[in-house]
Amino acid sequence: MTAPNLLVIGGSGLLGREVTRQAQRQGARVLATFHRRRPTISGVQWRQLDIRNRHEVTALIQQLRPVAIVNAAYRQSDWATTADGATHVAAAVVVAGSRLVHVSSDVVFAGSAARYDETCPPEPITPYGAAKAAAETAVRRLDPGAVIARTSLIIGYGHSPHEKHVHSLASGTATGVLFTDDIRCPVHVADLASALLELCRSPYSEIHHVAGADDLSRYELGVLIARRDGLDDARLPRGRRAQTGPPGPWRCLLPVVSVAAPRPLLRAPPFSAADLAQTGRRDTVRHPADVADVPLGVVPEASPP
Repeated sequence: MTAPNLLVIGGSGLLGREVTRQAQRQGARVLATFHRRRPTISGVQWRQLDIRNRHEVTALIQQLRPVAIVNAAYRQSDWATTADGATHVAAAVVVAGSRLVHVSSDVVFAGSAARYDETCPPEPITPYGAAKAAAETAVRRLDPGAVIARTSLIIGYGHSPHEKHVHSLASGTATGVLFTDDIRCPVHVADLASALLELCRSPYSEIHHVAGADDLSRYELGVLIARRDGLDDARLPRGRRAQTGPPGPWRCLLPVVSVAAPRPLLRAPPFSAADLAQTGRRDTVRHPADVADVPLGVVPEASPP
C-alpha cells in the first residue's frame, strides 16, 4: 500500500471528512483517522485512533511520516481529546518532521472585544475554550513551524449541528432559541477545508484566522439556513444569550484577511452570508477545479510573514 502524504486526524467529523474528500480529489494520498465509526470515501485509507493515547498517536505518525498533517479532532466536553490530544500530535510531528496544520476556534476568546486578530491573547470563558487555548499553547511551544488555523461556526451541506438545530426548531421537534447576541463569522466547511489544504502547502506558520466574510448572530444565520432550505423562518424562536445559562452576550469577530500575512492567505477567500444561503451555487462553485494545484510537499515561492 502506497504511503500517504497527508494524514487527517479527526477524519470522521464534518470538517475532517471535507478535508479528506478535497485532498483525495486533488490527487493526494490520504490516510484519515476515526475514533468509533469508519466513514467510506473512495481512495482513502482509514485507521482507528484514540488521540487521547499518546503512544497510539506517536506510533502512527512515526510509522507514516506524512508530508502534512491536519488535526481536526476535538470534543467539546473532553479536555483529553481537545487539549491533551493536540499535545500528543504536536510532539510526534516534531520528531517526524511533518508539516502540522492545527484547527482551533474563536472560542478561545471572551467575546467582549469589537474584533479579534491574531495578536489578541486568548481569554476563554468556557471549559471548551480553555481546552482549545491550552491546545494552541502546546502546539506553539512544541512546533513553532506549525500553523494554527482559528475558525468560527462551521456549517455545510445541512450536516452541521447548527443547521440540524435550525431544522428541528422550524419543525417544532426541538425546544430552545437562537441567540441574537451570539455573533460569529460562520464559514462553510468546503471553504475552510480548502483553506486548510492551502495552509498545508504554504510557507506560513503561527496563528491565522480563517473565518467567513460576514458577522452574523446565530438567529440571523438560522434565518438564512431556513430560507435556503425552504423552511418557515417565522417559526424560529429567538432569545438572548445574556438571559440564559451560557456566559454572554458574546461577540467574536475574526478578520477575513489575516494580519499575520503581508497579503491575503487564500487564493479563494470564504464566501459571504448571501452565498451561504444559496445551496446550489455554494455547494458546487469550488468543487474541484478551483482548489489549489500545488502538490503536497511543494512550498510555493512566497515570503514568510
